[in-house]
Parts: sequence; C-alpha cells; structure tokens
Amino acid sequence: MATKLPAFDAKAFLANLPSLPGVYRMLDAAGNVLYVGKAIDLKKRVSSYFQKSDHSPRIQLMVRQIAAIDTTVVRSEAEALILENNLIKALTPKYNILFRDDKSYPYLMVSGHAFPQLAYFRGEPKKPHQYFGPYPNGYAVRESIQVLQKVFRLRTCEDSVFANRSRPCLLFQIKRCSAPCTGEIDSDAYRTDVQSAVTFLQGKHNELIDLLTARMLAASEAMHFEQAAELRDQIQALARVQEKQFISSNTSQLDADVIAIASEGGVVCVNLVMIRGGRHLGDKSLFPLNAADSLAANLEAFLAQHYLGAPLPAAIIHNETVAPELQQLLVEQAQKRLVFIGNPIGERRVWLEMAQKNAQLAISQRLASAASQNARLAALAQLMEVEEVARLECFDISHTMGEATVASCVVYDRGGMQPSEYRRFNIETAAAGDDYGAMREALTRRYSKLAAGEGRLPDVLLIDGGKGQVGVALEVLAEVGVDVPIVGVAKGEGRKPGLETLIVPHLQKTLQLPRDHAALHLIQTVRDEAHRFAITGHRARRAKARTSSTLEDIAGVGPTRRQRLLTRFGGLRGVVAASIDDLAQVDGISRALAEKIYQALH
Repeated sequence: MATKLPAFDAKAFLANLPSLPGVYRMLDAAGNVLYVGKAIDLKKRVSSYFQKSDHSPRIQLMVRQIAAIDTTVVRSEAEALILENNLIKALTPKYNILFRDDKSYPYLMVSGHAFPQLAYFRGEPKKPHQYFGPYPNGYAVRESIQVLQKVFRLRTCEDSVFANRSRPCLLFQIKRCSAPCTGEIDSDAYRTDVQSAVTFLQGKHNELIDLLTARMLAASEAMHFEQAAELRDQIQALARVQEKQFISSNTSQLDADVIAIASEGGVVCVNLVMIRGGRHLGDKSLFPLNAADSLAANLEAFLAQHYLGAPLPAAIIHNETVAPELQQLLVEQAQKRLVFIGNPIGERRVWLEMAQKNAQLAISQRLASAASQNARLAALAQLMEVEEVARLECFDISHTMGEATVASCVVYDRGGMQPSEYRRFNIETAAAGDDYGAMREALTRRYSKLAAGEGRLPDVLLIDGGKGQVGVALEVLAEVGVDVPIVGVAKGEGRKPGLETLIVPHLQKTLQLPRDHAALHLIQTVRDEAHRFAITGHRARRAKARTSSTLEDIAGVGPTRRQRLLTRFGGLRGVVAASIDDLAQVDGISRALAEKIYQALH
C-alpha cells in the first residue's frame, strides 16, 4: 500500500525551485502521478498553478489534489519535451492528454532474399529488407499486397514453404504468383518484377507505365507476343489501380501525414491521413483521454506522443498551430528535410479539408454511439431499480468436458468495453467439469482483491448462467464483504439470442425482456464478449496442454534427446508405442534412460 505523503506546502516548495528548464510531476496523497509537465523555467511554470485564478475546472481540480511535486532539471527545452513525452507514455497521468501509443503501425515489406517476398510486417525495420509505409491499419497493407500480387505476381509464401516446393501452388494457377520456387521464372525476370513493384510503391506510377510500355513495344517488335501480352495486362492492371485510387497526388513520390483536429460536444478527435509515394493509404481517427480546452494543445500532445522516437514523413500538414520548439525538435530527429504546413494550398488543402471532414464525422458517430450507450445504461438502471449504472463486469466459464477450464472477466465502462481491464483465471482448485466450483474460484480471486481496494467495484455484476451460478456469486460476495447487484443471464430455448432469462436476486425477480429492449442489448453485448474471451483463453490453454510433450517432465531428456525421439518414432504416440529396446537404439539414449522413459510413459 502506498505511503501517505504529508500536507503540501506550496510556498516553501516554490521558494526553492530553480529557474531552469525541466520536467515536473505532480503527485496526490497516495503518491500517484496526477500530471507531468515541461517548463523552460521551472520556477515560473510551477508557480503559475498556485498564483493564477483563471485555470480551467480540470486544472483547478488537479491543483486541489496535489500533495507533492517532483522535478527533474535538464539542459534544454528540447530535452524537457522528450522527457515529458517519455514520462507521459510510461505513467499515463490522469490529467495529461493521452493518446493511444501505436508503436506498431504495419508496413509492407519487400524482403532482401534472392527471390524477394512480399510480406505484412510490424516491428522495427531491419536491413537488407525494404519497407513501405507505415499504413494506418493492417487492411490497407493486405489490400496493397493483393494489388501487387495481381500486377507483378511476387511471392508471398514463407521461406520454409518456398524452399520445399516441388511444384507450383494454387497462386501460380490463378496468376497471382510467378512461382520462382520451382523455376517457372528466372532470377533476372523476377528481379525486374520486384523493381517494378518497388517503383510503384515509391509513387513513380507514370514512370513505371512508360517503362512497361517501352518493354511491351520492344517485345512485340521481337515477336515475343506472349511476353508483350503479359506486359500489356500489367499496364492495364496498373491503370485500373490508379482509377480506383481514392485520392492521388499530382506530385510524384510525396510522403506526407495530414493531421486535422476537431471538437464538438466535448469530444475531441484527431484524424491522421497517411500519404506515401503520392498514394492515399487510408486514415485513422484517434480520441484523446483528458482532452484540453485548446485544440492546439491537443494537437501538440498528439504530435509529441506519435512522432517522438518514430519515423517521420517528409511533410506534416496540420490545421492548428504547432509550437516552434516542437517543430524544431522533430526536424532534428528526422535528419532529413521535414516541413510543417499549416496553411496548405492546392491538392494539399483538399487533403486537409477531407481530414477535417472525417474528424467531424468520427465525432458525430461517437456522439451518436454515446447517446445509444447512455440509453442502454439508463434502461438497465431502471430495470435494476438503482440510481445509476456505468460500470459492468461479466463472468463466464469455458472448458471441454472439464479440460483446461478458464474463467473470463470482462469490463464495460466509459460507454464501451475496456479490454485493458479484462482478466482470465485458469481454474486450478475446482474439480473437472464443476462449473459452480470454477465460478466460485474466479469470483473469490477477483472480488477479494476488489474488496481490499485493488481496483473499482462494478455497479452491476453479470453472471453467464442460471440460478446455480447466481447462488454461488451471492455466497462469494457475502463472504468477501462486497455488495454489488447481480444479474444472471440464463440461456433461452435453443440458446437463441433474445430468449434469455434474467435472474435478478435483489429484486427477487426472473425476467424475460422483449427482444428490442435496450437493456437486453447491453447485457447481450457484454455477455457475448465474456463468452468470446473465455473461449479464446480456454482454447489457448487446451492447445498448450495438448502440444506439450510428457517427455519434457522426464529428467535426463533435454531438447536434443526429445527431438531425436520424436523424429525417430514420428511423434509422441510413436514414442509411447516403442519398446525399451527400440528406445535404447536412439542416439544418446542409454539402456537405463530408455527404461526410465518407458516407465514414465506407461
């Protein structure tokens, strides 16, 4: 448990602050970080929180909770900005503007093999492979791979498959691969196709079409009509791709990120559009937590959290002002030409206007969704006869005839599911197939911690099950000293959605709501997510149990000997069927060890 800090003496603390650049961390009485900020002059910046009276309600609330302030002095404002960003990502303070830190944007990779492979990639780029992107989502990468397969027929198979093919696969038959694995295309021709694909990804579309046209005419003049026909098909396919392109640039090879921020109804949205090689790769809408009143402050928070320590495009087009020191820091990080464009013209203005429209549409959708969720929560609160419902937890049990039992706990809060708060419980104490015992173990483990103050209690606890499971839940909550309303969700006839029976013990009621009831829709959503989460956990645990060899538990049988045994007898079943004499014939297995293995397996 955190140690309580003494009352904060702001006057004494401010008197000893230096007038130097640095970062400050504001802490509450439990030692939790409330806010992380940077300053050119620590003394002036921190003092402003206690001397001004025109702060926003959010900042006023934060200041009232301050019990201590930690500071770190650095050499420059740029260093303060970097340290502030790192601390925000690491500590996620409750009063800072927070964006989801998406380090793992996907890339399209052209490998550095003799016969390069097209692949979807996440992670840190490494030589000698070539990477194109980043893309806003995995769908955009896979769509680009499909286009390149159709036009240039590059391989997408893994190296292990490529090295062991004896005949072309189905992709060759449907003209999606030129089958370099079986020598259907020579290395020079394949390398030409790879270079054409790279040229396309670099945005040199017109240059590529001119090159292919010249090659087609040359093949035709040499009377290589099949080759000329293939090149003609490539040119036509490229033309179709350009026609389908959602938006394209007249400026070849342009790499830019277009960032528009908008606000409405208390909701702030940043729309990020990625332009690579002049091609619009897609967009992504992000909603910050703890958004500030100023759109410029939100935009700067996004730029710092998104770009510091990450690859940068050649241009960032934005619709709000960006502080010069942040611009300078990103330019220095890029180590190449990087321009910030706040008032674009021509096609870049079209891109920015489109991003602004998408941000506003995303806000409208979020507000509509929030209104719908609020209506569902209000309907559930009315049904439960309680004042308010905001947070739900739901438990489900999954197993296969008692094997690898897993309990899931999913959380609904802040108008949506909260995957970061989900929990799984591998059931150890309950007997195989004992759903009541499994539910008891999971609930006891979960609510013993919540009763001790580790986390937030839900407003309603959903139990996927009938009266038996609900009875167990009531007993557990009484034992740990927690008072939370419970709703049991019993499956209806044929397990059909809409026929569920709701068991509400605190009202001593059993209900069957109309299929279009808002509260039922919310319960079904949370229940289905608990079911999905439990099944995926159970399947993973069952697969692990079934694929782990019992040989691993035998002393003296390490990875090398285990591999030799499995290879010699074709798997674990063959090892089990082998005699002691057969086992002793394996290299590295003595007679004594063979007897030991045989006894362990039988």
